[in-house]
This record gives sequence, C-alpha cells and structure tokens, in this order.
Amino acid sequence: MDIVIRNCNNIDEATISLEPSRLNVRYGPNGIGKSTIAKAIAFRAQDGGAKLAQLQPFKYRGTAAPETQPSVSGTEAIKSIAFFSEEYVDQFVFQRDEIIKNSFDIFVRNPDYDQRMNEIDAMIADIRETFSKNVQIDQVIRDLQELSDSFGKSQSGLSKAGRISRGFGSGNKVEHVPDKLTGYANFIQSPKSVNWIKWQIEGKQFLDFSSNCPFCTAPAEDKKEVILAVGQEYDAKSIEHLLAVQGTIARLGEYFSQDARDAISTILKNKGGLKKEGTAYLIGIKSETDLLCEKLIDAKNISFFSLRDAGKVKEKLEALKIDLVLLPRLQSQATANIVDQVNNCLDAVLSKAGQLEGEVNKQKSAIEKTIKKYKNDINTFLRLAGYRYEIDIPAEGMVYKMKLRHLDSTEYIENGGLHLSYGERNAFSIVLFMYECLMKKHDFVVLDDPISSFDDNKKFAILEMLFRGKDSLRGKTVLMLTHDIEPVIDLIKTLARVFQPTPAAAFFTSTAGKIREIAITKADVLSFAQICAENLAQLAEPAIRIIYLRRRFEIFNDKGAEYQLLSSLLHKRLEPTVLQASERAMTPEEINAASASIKEDVPEFDYAEILAKLSDKNAMLNLYTATNNGYEKLQLFRIIIGEHQDDVGDIVRKYINETFHIENEYIMQLNPHKYDPVPQYIIKECDRILGLAQHAP
Repeated sequence: MDIVIRNCNNIDEATISLEPSRLNVRYGPNGIGKSTIAKAIAFRAQDGGAKLAQLQPFKYRGTAAPETQPSVSGTEAIKSIAFFSEEYVDQFVFQRDEIIKNSFDIFVRNPDYDQRMNEIDAMIADIRETFSKNVQIDQVIRDLQELSDSFGKSQSGLSKAGRISRGFGSGNKVEHVPDKLTGYANFIQSPKSVNWIKWQIEGKQFLDFSSNCPFCTAPAEDKKEVILAVGQEYDAKSIEHLLAVQGTIARLGEYFSQDARDAISTILKNKGGLKKEGTAYLIGIKSETDLLCEKLIDAKNISFFSLRDAGKVKEKLEALKIDLVLLPRLQSQATANIVDQVNNCLDAVLSKAGQLEGEVNKQKSAIEKTIKKYKNDINTFLRLAGYRYEIDIPAEGMVYKMKLRHLDSTEYIENGGLHLSYGERNAFSIVLFMYECLMKKHDFVVLDDPISSFDDNKKFAILEMLFRGKDSLRGKTVLMLTHDIEPVIDLIKTLARVFQPTPAAAFFTSTAGKIREIAITKADVLSFAQICAENLAQLAEPAIRIIYLRRRFEIFNDKGAEYQLLSSLLHKRLEPTVLQASERAMTPEEINAASASIKEDVPEFDYAEILAKLSDKNAMLNLYTATNNGYEKLQLFRIIIGEHQDDVGDIVRKYINETFHIENEYIMQLNPHKYDPVPQYIIKECDRILGLAQHAP
C-alpha cells in the first residue's frame, strides 16, 4: 500500500510504502515531518478530508490553485483510521470519573455481552411492554416524584424549605383571601395569579411618584393601603409553590382513597396554616407514595443490572410486587388498575425465574472473566514497567468504569491527569488506545512517536503490550513513527523473533521538501565497529575514511600510536603529537609504525599529503560541497572550522559535537553514510557559516 502525501506543512511530497497486516516502523530525525505525515493520513480519513486544508504550507497560503492544495492518496481502501497523538491523550484519557472515555464499551461490552443481554431482556419483555404501552404509569411516577420533592429534604419528613411548607405554612391565602383584598379575589384565585401578584408588587414602587394609581392612573390616595396590602400579604414565589403542589395533587387525585382526598383537601385549604396533625398526615401520605413510586421504578427498571447482585432472582421479583392492602391512603380503583398490571407482568416473569437466574449468572460470570483478564494484562504491564498504579473496572449503575488507584492507597484517583507524570500519562494512554482500536476494529492505526520519551524497560514493556499476544495490534496494519533508534533495533534485530510477523522498517530522509524511504533490514543494524569497517572498504575519499578509522580506534578505547597520529592529522597539527598524561611530539619510529598500521585500512595514507589537503580551505570547501551525506559533512565542517568552533553558535556547536560522538550511545545503530541522520536545517546553517549558502539545497 503506497500512500502519497503532497503539500502538507514542510512536505512537498512523501511516499510511504506500507506492508498490510503488520507493524511498519518509520524512523527519522526530529523536524523531518513525521507528525505531519501522521496528521495528514488521519485528517484524510476524517470528515471527508476537510481538515487537510489546515496543513497547507505557508508558502501557498492564500493560493487556491489545485496543485498547491494538501492531498493524500492511497488511503481510499481504508475505512477507519485510529490516530494516537497528544491530542488523543487530552481528549479521551483521564476523565474525571474514569480513566478513559467510554471504558464500558471498550473493556466490557462486546458481541457476546450484547447477545446474552438480549436473551435476558427477552425474558423480562412482559415488564418492558407493560410500561412502554402504558404512558399513564410514567406520568404517575413523575407526579409521585414531584409530590415527594415538594416535602423538601428533612429527617422529620417535611422541610420548612420545601414547597408544601412555603406554599401552605401560613395558610392557604389563595383559598382564603384577606377581607381587605376581596376586591382582588378574582385575580388572586385566577390561573395567572402569580403573574398578577408580581405585577402588583413591582408596580407599588411607583406609588410615590404621583397621587394617581400606577396601574390605571385614576386617583389613588384612598387606595394606597389596599394596593400595598397585596405585597404585604402575598409573595409571588410562595403562591407559585402553592399552585404547583395543588396541580400535582390534582393530577394524583384519583390514585388516593376518598378519605385521603378529603383529608388532603382539608389540610391544604386550612386558613391558619399547617397543624401538627395535618403535618403528620401529610408525612404518612409521603411515606406511602414514596413506597409506591419506588416499587414502580424498580419494576420498570428491572434488568440484568438490578438482578446482578440480587442472589435469588425469584425472591427479588417477589419483593417487587405491590401489596395495595398495606397502602390504605392509596386504595382507589385507579391505583388498583396500575398495581394489577405491574403485579401480573411480574408474575409472568416469575414463571421463568429459574431460567432467568441462570442467564443472569452466566452474564455476570462472563463479565467478571473479561474484567479479570483486562485487569491482569494491564496491571502486569504497569508492574513490569515500574509504575506504582493499578486499574480496576467496578460496576457503576448500568455500566462498568475503569478506575485508577495508587498502590499506596485504597481510594480511586478521580483525575489521573493531575497526579501522573507526563511519561505515566503517555504509557497509560497508548495501552488504553490499543484496547480501543481492538474494540472498534480499525483498518489502519497510526502511532505518532508513542514511546520515545520512555526509558529502556518501559519502552520494551509498551512494545510487548502493543504488538505481542492475542489481544494486541499484532497482525493489524500499523504505522509507527519515531525519532528513536532503539525500538527499531529491538523490533528489527535484537528481538525480531519475539515480534511476529517481523515488522517492516524504513528510514525517512528529506531533501528540498521531498521525503523518501530507505528500507532498514536486520543486516543494516550494525555495531559502529562494523560500520567503520564497511565504510573503510567502500568509500573513496581518504579524508572521510580516516574519520571513520579514528572513530573505530576510539570506540575500542585504543588510544595508541595510530589513534594519536590520526587525531593529530584531523586537528591539522604540522607535527604529530601524543596527548596522554602530557603532550609530547611523536617519534619518527612511532609515526612510521602507526602509518604502516593505518595503511592496512587506508593504503594511500600519507600524513603530509592529507594534512596539506585538510589545511587547504578551498580544497576542503570543495570536498564539503561535493559530499552528499549530512553526517560526513558535519565531520568535514569540524575540520574546516578547527579551533574556531566558538564562532558557530551554541546550538549548532552542541548538535555537531553530539553527532560527532553519537556512535558511542548505542551498541547497535545504522550506518550514517547510508541513513543520514542530520536534518537539513543544520546543514544549511553550516553552509551559511562557511559562506556556501548559495550551494545549500
């Protein structure tokens, strides 16, 4: 599968050849465009590719010509792409109440889960059908809940802050209009009374502006007391509470016994407010209505989740049946009709309680087995990677949520993003991302530099989690982009037998905005001693060959006469010296012996001739310009600038010195002559310093 990317950020063109159904690793230096490649592929698969426009190079901004627009081809056969990046971590991982968004769907819900749930739902279909066909039951539940809420929250059963106390605590002033306000009775007792009272109260502030009524402009001197009395006697919010309670009671009226209706009416119409007897009676009403409401809701919501921890399903179902005899205040024909329907459908389910219990237990056991496996896999990874955390997947209502806790605590961490380090967040995220990919069955997975920030043991633990075993990305088409050579070495050579099928790897190199791939095979991963030997045998230019030869002596810590002679030559010393405990001139015998040894690898070696070339700036500039490899250009650059390294700037000097010694960082690596690791911007800066900007690519 060849993917071609054009006009995306700093990339004019890049072709990535991927092998399907295996891991494809692409290694390259920072700044070459790996993240742009990842984004371009992901954006092409999202929203019809509309987001690709965000990657248009700055040099083409404001240009609408088709040939300047970002494009990605070769992904047409891919139906879904998963893209791991920092954005994924920020959006989906470490939610406040679970580690990853939708952890239930990722770790618990699967086709087998859904099938078993469907079988359970079929057994309780009578209950679902009863509630779905009778919308009246839902309305009764809502009204019962609203009535219960009207009592407020209090251990006594009736709170002073509840609607009933606030609307009726001082008496029913809608039913009993004060004598001095009888002229306003029609307004006070109207359905719009709340609005009218608000209007009256707001208008009274204008009484002092004039002797006329602020509402009708008629003379009002003798009516001010009456107008003010509305605000003194009535509070719009209290009337609102009163009317709301009356409305709820009216809707529930037919579900109360006649005695209860009469008693409630008497209590709520009382002129003097709520008495202790009335309060006690209302609390009794609340107790019975709450019980009825609870049983109706439990019956309506009967499911695997309500039966999961019930033990004996038959006993649970029996307990859900409603005994109306024990609810005297609710004994009416309307209530009996609802209760009979619910009890009858519960009886229908009870007739197959044994079978239902078996299915519930099978589902419960399957979920526990699934959770146990995920917990074991992820917690083993965390332990082997050295993280002092573990996950759990407890039930929360009708779902299961993945939680995180530290090994030194028994409590779950509410927001992991606040407690975990950057590396810990990334390690969790990449593993959770893998499981989401498996759940969603993506065709193609893109990993943008997922493990470069980890130390060695964590890198291997993550690679093993991602690409080994049945529940991993093994066998899927994966593109992993990295600037870290170590995972490439592990996957291609050191541990190639462990990761099957063997990953396909390539190196990204960029010239003038065009990225090309150079394949990396097991044979390409070498020690630096092997790299030196290979380049000494193949390269033509003596000056470059002696650079590699000196490196070979250095990595073997062989600082003998050969090393000292080559070192003196590369430092352009007219007379070779030995730098050990102190500096001294090399003897003719030492020079002759060292030269003979060096000629075994560089037959044309002649100290004076090569020194003359290294000291000839024009000759060295020509050699630098003719050299196409960035790594070797840097070595020549060091020779050219010699003792003037301080003039090149800290950043470039640091990069050059680190590159000069990079072969000592890894036991195995790639030949820098073939896999040029030096980014173009460094070479351009060297060109500028040398006055060769006009030759820069």
